[in-house]
Amino acid sequence: MASEKHLLLIDGNSVAFRAFFALHSQINTFINHSGLHTNAIYAFNTMLDVVLKKFAPTHILVAFDAGKTTFRTKKYDNYKGQRAKTPSELSEQLPFLHDLLKAYGICSYELVNYEADDIIGTLAKRAVDKGFKKVDIVTGDRDLTQLATDQVTVNVTVKGVNHLEAYTPEHIAEKYQLTPRQIIDMKGLAGDTSDNYPGVTKVGEKTAIKLLKKYHSVEGIYEHLAQMKPSKMKENLQNDKQQAFLSKDLATIKQDAPVTVELEDLAYHGQDIAALRRFYQEMDFNSFLSKLADPEADKKREKVKFQKLVQADIPAVLAGFTGPVTFYLEMLASNYHVAPFAGFVIGQKGQWYVSTDVKLLQQPAFTAFFADEKQEKLVFDAKRTYVGLNRLGIKLAGIRFDLLLVSYLLNPNDSGNDLGKIAHLHQYQDVATDEEIYGKGAKRALPEDVQVLYQHLAQKAQAIEQLQAPLDKRLEENEQDGLFKEMELPLAIVLAQMEIAGIRVDKKQLNQLRKQFAQRLETVKQKIYAEAEEEFNINSSKQLGKILFEKMNLPVIKKTKTGYSTAVGVLEQLRPIAPIASDVLDYRGLAKLQSTYIDGLLKVIHPEDQKIHTTYLQTLTATGRLSSIDPNLQNIPVRDEDGRQIRRAFVPRQADWQIFAADYSQIELRVLAHISHDHNLQQAFINGEDIHASTARRIFGLDQNAEVDPNMRRQAKAVNFGIVYGISDYGLSQNLGISRKQAKNYIDSYFQEYPNVKKYMNDIVAMAKKYGYVETLFHRRRYLPDIHSKNFNRRSFAERTAMNTPIQGSAADIIKVAMLNMQRQLKERNLQATMLLQVHDELIFEAPTKELPLLQKLVPQVMDAAVKLEVPMKVGYGSGPTWYDVKES
Repeated sequence: MASEKHLLLIDGNSVAFRAFFALHSQINTFINHSGLHTNAIYAFNTMLDVVLKKFAPTHILVAFDAGKTTFRTKKYDNYKGQRAKTPSELSEQLPFLHDLLKAYGICSYELVNYEADDIIGTLAKRAVDKGFKKVDIVTGDRDLTQLATDQVTVNVTVKGVNHLEAYTPEHIAEKYQLTPRQIIDMKGLAGDTSDNYPGVTKVGEKTAIKLLKKYHSVEGIYEHLAQMKPSKMKENLQNDKQQAFLSKDLATIKQDAPVTVELEDLAYHGQDIAALRRFYQEMDFNSFLSKLADPEADKKREKVKFQKLVQADIPAVLAGFTGPVTFYLEMLASNYHVAPFAGFVIGQKGQWYVSTDVKLLQQPAFTAFFADEKQEKLVFDAKRTYVGLNRLGIKLAGIRFDLLLVSYLLNPNDSGNDLGKIAHLHQYQDVATDEEIYGKGAKRALPEDVQVLYQHLAQKAQAIEQLQAPLDKRLEENEQDGLFKEMELPLAIVLAQMEIAGIRVDKKQLNQLRKQFAQRLETVKQKIYAEAEEEFNINSSKQLGKILFEKMNLPVIKKTKTGYSTAVGVLEQLRPIAPIASDVLDYRGLAKLQSTYIDGLLKVIHPEDQKIHTTYLQTLTATGRLSSIDPNLQNIPVRDEDGRQIRRAFVPRQADWQIFAADYSQIELRVLAHISHDHNLQQAFINGEDIHASTARRIFGLDQNAEVDPNMRRQAKAVNFGIVYGISDYGLSQNLGISRKQAKNYIDSYFQEYPNVKKYMNDIVAMAKKYGYVETLFHRRRYLPDIHSKNFNRRSFAERTAMNTPIQGSAADIIKVAMLNMQRQLKERNLQATMLLQVHDELIFEAPTKELPLLQKLVPQVMDAAVKLEVPMKVGYGSGPTWYDVKES
């Protein structure tokens, strides 16, 4: 029935502008894989979901401005003339809003010579005339409130794009004491700074409302102008009469524009799911993708067959498998060393067997199956699966495919560890995300209906099996199959073995340090109180700020929205003139060591073996470097003595053993020398020179035998490593505390002395621009979506990343090869020595004292042979009773 029709009209440009600035603070996180900024599109999409649910329209249209030239600009040249140019980051998104709307099944429309307001005004009137029960307008522009009637509500965005203020005639009367049509008169008198039309001099909204309450309209005011008492306002009204009528005309929204679209064309029939899915994939909107309703996908999910596995069927089920078998072990918590088991699924070719009883996996038929190297297994996360089965006393071999690892290698920018989300990235939708099934955060839990769990496990197994062939093909096309098979997959097992081994921690030593630090903290605290002449919460930036800058009258270095800044940089500047600043820095340093490291480590010592079992993240960084969490053992402090003391607590498993460590020296600079083929840089390494002293002599124009003082070496070191990271003259000047001109001279001198390094930098950026990615020596790729960005800062960062990734990534790859070869040697030689940790360029072992002489020869030899470079590797090593006591030989 016509009376039930409900039209929704959206002011596209206005809402897009609001959407852009609603997420402006996160603009650098909303960028898709092609380098397109997507914050406005994302917020606009969110707005669509909100208003469609709120209004449930039968008809909908989004109106856009056709351009800057309209009938209003012909009447008034400077109409909207003072508006700032639309940010390029927003302009590039506007065409994609039309694609989004098309996928939503929503008509978008623009009309040459008219604004979106006129399209909306015209269609709103037509709808009411044709008997539509209700019309809702959504806009960020209050000008449209003039269109409000008993049937038309103008909803104005208040905060962001999702909170709306509904302007009805009643609301306008309450807010302005005016009718909707008088909004036009108010604009005529007060003008509009946004649209840049003048109104009457010194007449603002309040004065305009006062006049309109008495005279009703601009025309009414001028009809009674002669009767007004002499005043400056009357004089302004007389002088600006032409401006007043022009401004009213400009403010009037057309309701008879030649709009060609018919109301029948605006009927809303819902989303085009397939088109919307493609759009979300292109935009990298994974959260929208995961929530996307797809009846067809739901039907497919329902068809995933599974049956509950019982003990009696195990031998027959396993005997029936031919070829690769998919296995998935479910653990809900992220720390798989202690996470409770939720269930498992095993099967192939659509035949899935599920159970919540993981003890079934300990049956002899299963243990033999898992240990069989020839029986190929397809899994999601090899390392997690290996550790999980190990907890059940089961050894795992024969892994052929790891969905998590393969997806990471294909695009390291798309990291994550949710199987459903990763499957969606590869256009496989027939599996739910864990968030959909288990919830998130503290609410994460198994579904009450076990059939839901079984279905989810079967979906996961089928996703792994279905994605294996196409993703393997893509690896081969990228020449990355060797990187997966020969490096990352075997490394996953090595890392699992290292995690399982763990490193022993002396709890007594940590508690002793804790006591010492607590005493020192108390001493420093009392010293601060004495200097402040009162007690206060040192951890409160607000209280500390009042002490430093109000009570003690120290110079204010920086202010924040909430008060005085007491950041490290501020305190460092105050240190020379105020002892209290130095003491606060000491207090913070000790407090962080106490809470983050000592207390943090004490919490994660396993009660049974007194060891810490970290988790290595193999699929996190875009460069391929490993990360350590729960706890992070790669950032145990090393630069200051207090921090180094914590390493005393890391000890070998028994008294007659030692900690042994070996590390690559300046590996990134050696990789740079190799890939740039720079003769001078290579020669310094070949001759065994101190590379930083050698660079100092070159950039400072010294004789090759001249003595280099410590400051020169320090500056040359900053230049060496700065070049690796594509540092600018500004960045170098900040690092060294020198002028930009001096920093530029250093960089120019460096490239003059090492010309092939400069050539490498230029060539690798050119390659990135041509192909969209760069590679390491082992074909690890990193895609650089911002390499063609119009934004200078984003493009510059992408260029620096292009320069650095092959260097840093190759260094990460080299130590991975060394780890693989080292683990193989330990096994082949039947040594008791165990590889425990990888800390960037360093490997840490524990070993019986009697094996140390062999390790001192073997480890450097294996690490040196990891890859053949055009310059020699250099490996340092040492041993000691604790990690702290390891001294390089």
